[in-house]
Amino acid sequence: MNPVRVGSSAVLSDYLISPHGGVLVDLFANEDYQAELKAASRDWPSHDLTARQQCDLELVISGGFSPLTGFLGQKDYERVCSEMRLADGTLWPIPITLDVPESLATTLRPGSKLALRDEEGVMIAVLAVEDVWCPDRTVEASTVFGTTNEEHPGVAHLLSRTASHYVGGRVTALQPLTHYDYKQLRHTPAELRSEFAKLGWTKVVAFQTRNPMHRAHQELTFRASKDVEANLLIHPVVGLTKPGDVDHYTRVRCYQALLHRYPSQTAMLSLLPLAMRMGGPREAVWHAIIRKNYGCTHLIVGRDHAGPGSDSNGNAFYGPYDAQELLHTHEEELSVTMVPFKMMVYVEDLDSYVPVDEVPDGKRTLNISGTELRERLAEGKDIPEWFTFSDVAQELRRSHPPRQQQGLTVFFTGLSGSGKSTIANALLVKLLEVGGRSVTLLDGDLVRKNLSSELGFSKEHRDLNIRRIGYVASEITKNGGVAVCAPIAPYDAVRKDVRRDVAPVGGFMLVHVDTPLEVCEERDRKGLYAKARAGIIKEFTGISDPYEEPADAEITIDTTSLTPEEAAQQIILHLEREGYIGSDEG
Repeated sequence: MNPVRVGSSAVLSDYLISPHGGVLVDLFANEDYQAELKAASRDWPSHDLTARQQCDLELVISGGFSPLTGFLGQKDYERVCSEMRLADGTLWPIPITLDVPESLATTLRPGSKLALRDEEGVMIAVLAVEDVWCPDRTVEASTVFGTTNEEHPGVAHLLSRTASHYVGGRVTALQPLTHYDYKQLRHTPAELRSEFAKLGWTKVVAFQTRNPMHRAHQELTFRASKDVEANLLIHPVVGLTKPGDVDHYTRVRCYQALLHRYPSQTAMLSLLPLAMRMGGPREAVWHAIIRKNYGCTHLIVGRDHAGPGSDSNGNAFYGPYDAQELLHTHEEELSVTMVPFKMMVYVEDLDSYVPVDEVPDGKRTLNISGTELRERLAEGKDIPEWFTFSDVAQELRRSHPPRQQQGLTVFFTGLSGSGKSTIANALLVKLLEVGGRSVTLLDGDLVRKNLSSELGFSKEHRDLNIRRIGYVASEITKNGGVAVCAPIAPYDAVRKDVRRDVAPVGGFMLVHVDTPLEVCEERDRKGLYAKARAGIIKEFTGISDPYEEPADAEITIDTTSLTPEEAAQQIILHLEREGYIGSDEG
């Protein structure tokens, strides 16, 4: 008997679309084989999966990524990057890879086993190693994303936050990944196919989304399902999305509030644990393959599908309809029909939404962009009924209160002796005087003493220290407090990582205390700069170690001409202007 199932005919109804590759993959071991693997695993190396890797693994073992049976080996990877196909010619546009550090990669050989564990150390699956190699990620970025610009979030993750080596091989699953939220809305491809078969849904149009749905989205999806005479699957991503997106808990509550506005028995909500890459055209093809595996026959593809927008110069990474065009070329091969939809706008005189190219001449249209919506929420302004339903607006307000009610991190950076700690202490007092929030000071020296006493001053240890500060600050911010952080934080990349960690849960403001080096040396009461110049102290920022000045600071302060109180007051005024301190405070 095969110890690993590869598919189930029970869910492959003759009336449903065939999975990609013809077989719905199921990589779970039977109970006897599970026990055998668990016993043998004591001698195997382990890898703790990242959040992205957990998403990928979940869809590999459940069949969402059929026909994949594991993480790509080198031949599959290289052809996917260059041609959007697996080594056997099967269409596949996005490389599904397992990145591991060099220290682990050097212990692995073809034929060896690797235990794959979740963040709590629970073994989820076993990887039978087939390939270990060091990829050229610049080539991968260029071919898959069409750019090496790290302003693209997929490129940024690939080039800056993935480990050095890839490991490919077949996966055998011991247990599913655990989710404690929305269990009734989480379906495997087999489960969703079974539900479709039970309901007689032979034509299903899927709607991919990573944002809350408003009246325009409801109208768009209703029209799409009506036009193709199909039932509707609202299939939002609840894995990793674009940094800054609304959290999935809020979004799911919004989807649930919307669902009853469709005709009875015509629409269903199910959650997809996908880690998006924001890969635009290629990602649209990938989304179509995934929905095919879930039993969908159609996929709605709108303007700039899965696109990350534009770079800092205003140049779009992808054309507005590039995704539609690429998917259209593969429709026949996939047997998935693309349902193209253009932007929907509200026509005031008609009190309804219509496609932008169907607006009658002379009629006034209204629209609220995502940026404007975020501003209205941040400022506590009205969200009009024509834009979204009142219960959806209520859910958004619950999770995104006005700025004066949000948590906040004020993050200082600057040379030793620049005045960071003094200004931070002054700011602490002023914020306590304002009232309304708890305020916590995370001073660089105090954090070193109480949180990072075992760390040295290598770049690796400096970065780890700042990540610890960032983590604590994000927790304070998430819970509505103010974190005032005053480390040196000399490296730009880790400062940006802290911003990315904090920004989804509250405000973040970077303060660059730009005091000249010579002034810092003059103030040095402990003689640290003199010892550094004499070579007594190694790895000293500004002398033997670099300081990377930030280009993204909200405030820059030179304390040669300002007192600590004046500098702190500048920050207070900026917080008032941005709405973090308001009349409701105190």
